[in-house]
Amino acid sequence: MNFQLIAQDGDARAGRVETAHGSFDTPAFLPVGTQATVKAVSPEQLSEIGAQIILCNAYHLSIRPGDELIAKMGGLHRFMGWDGPILTDSGGYQVFSLAKMTEITDEGAAFQSHVDGAKVFVTPERAVEIQERLGADIIMAFDECVGYPCGRERAAEAMRRSVEWARRCLAAKTRDECSLFGITQGGVHQDLRTECSQALSEMPFDGYAVGGLSVGEEWARSAEVIALSDRLFPPEKPRYLMGMGLPENILEAVERGIDMFDCVLPTRNARNGEAFTKHGRIKIRNEKYKYDESPIDEDCDCYACRNFTRAYLRHLFNTQEILGLTLLTQHNLRFYMRLMEGIREAIRAGRFAEFKNLFEKNLNRRPPAPS
Repeated sequence: MNFQLIAQDGDARAGRVETAHGSFDTPAFLPVGTQATVKAVSPEQLSEIGAQIILCNAYHLSIRPGDELIAKMGGLHRFMGWDGPILTDSGGYQVFSLAKMTEITDEGAAFQSHVDGAKVFVTPERAVEIQERLGADIIMAFDECVGYPCGRERAAEAMRRSVEWARRCLAAKTRDECSLFGITQGGVHQDLRTECSQALSEMPFDGYAVGGLSVGEEWARSAEVIALSDRLFPPEKPRYLMGMGLPENILEAVERGIDMFDCVLPTRNARNGEAFTKHGRIKIRNEKYKYDESPIDEDCDCYACRNFTRAYLRHLFNTQEILGLTLLTQHNLRFYMRLMEGIREAIRAGRFAEFKNLFEKNLNRRPPAPS
């Protein structure tokens, strides 16, 4: 993997990452395809929307259909029909959030599968093996995530274990084409985050991620942790904020030097009938859109906004037609892709602060009344 820093405006950075399956521009948003599919859209539609890289989850894929099966099918790219870059999460967060009866020791994590209750034991070495079998372009170190609130002693234990696991992941890595990122932990304790970031920065990772956020803490605490990355991570490596994706938070994190993001919000909210617009989120099922002939967002160039009205989309959701899920998912993802395109253009032009201020100003304006 190669990371090229193209422009910088304050701490905001615009760059390009080259991988074995092509390049992607940063700041980048990764649509989440947990089980080797981004829900409700095809790989072809993802390309049309402007997605350059997607995220899949090694934990889920190792459970179903199994990393050995995917390897036999030619790897994850061939298996799911996506020929662009793929990043896989190691599963540390899923062990924290989904697994039953988890027992974590210095050796690894023992737990019951959330699917069938089968006993599973994941070590850092096993996490790397799974991801290398999948053949992802960017793979993540196995880490221990803790919730919020979390006492300092417990957060310190998980952080130091994550640092040791990071060393073991580096030692276990065998495929040069799979770039490995380290993940910081430490809860919202800045001294622990600093210790973790400094330890990881001394290791030869291809990039660095901020993990363990968006677990219940308020944004102000998250922002304090994110700001450390610009001071502590090597400037020549990409920086990735995991699992946080409100547009306004993305802008704040870009301002603090973050290059990559992922989140289920645009796809999950779409399936629940919520659309992102420049004036904020709207619930398409609402009665006020019954006769609304306007598109979801008048400035959007997605397929849904170019061809359909809010009234039609409301009808699709209220009659539980699958097309509604697809159209709203396409729109939300395109909204995020347009946001990232605008961010990159603004950084290159040296006007990121102006772009951010205008975006935030629009969010606080009242949208036009329905027709």
